[in-house]
Amino acid sequence: MKKSNYSYIGIAFIILVFGIIFVPRIIDRITSGDVIRNESRSDFTNKSKTAISDLSFIEINGEPKKVPAFAFKNQDGKTITNKDYEGKVYVVEFFFTTCPTICPRMNKNLIQIQEAFKGFEDFGVASFSINPDYDNQEVLKAYAEQYGITNPNWHLMTGDKEAIYKLSNEGFNLYSAEEADAAGGFEHSGNFALIDKNGFLRSRRDNFGNPIIYYRGIVSEEEQVDEDGVEEEISDLKQDIKKLLNE
Repeated sequence: MKKSNYSYIGIAFIILVFGIIFVPRIIDRITSGDVIRNESRSDFTNKSKTAISDLSFIEINGEPKKVPAFAFKNQDGKTITNKDYEGKVYVVEFFFTTCPTICPRMNKNLIQIQEAFKGFEDFGVASFSINPDYDNQEVLKAYAEQYGITNPNWHLMTGDKEAIYKLSNEGFNLYSAEEADAAGGFEHSGNFALIDKNGFLRSRRDNFGNPIIYYRGIVSEEEQVDEDGVEEEISDLKQDIKKLLNE
């Protein structure tokens, strides 16, 4: 009996020491922000459609970056605003219809993404023309038909040039500019931005734990790697769209 009592006392002592040593450490991690929602709950439960994914929010000055308000006309002449995308996961690009270089490749990749999420009413694409002087409703409508754009939530938008460039360069930090020496007379980013159902910019993290922020839109899944050694990220984008649709 004595031996048994000593055993119980020993076990109780170990539990007490464990609590003294480790509980403050756990509290410290929570108060310092080291324990995020995924670590404290989601990773230890089965992922459900209401679970938060492991995709990062893009923070500016400590605040998650949200899509700024916008309002432009689409290929059907309808005014589309950021509110039309509420409750939807969507991809953002800046392009122009007469682009002779990267735009055709970007939009072919977006067509593949469109087909991958065919029938998903809560998925869309926002394509903003950086050449609104030329890309009017009729031009955008013909472009949509040429590429086979059928998703009702894929809007090709045109409008005030200054507002579009501000949205591109400041709202999304995706470079766009008029450049006489550039092919087609314009320069712009070949990256896509990914937006969640609440209007926040989201992305996966790199190997160092930092958000990649954008997804390369030029290199196709079939290519894998282009002639410059740039790897495709369309497959990553598809995976992450699926994650956000399940949130």
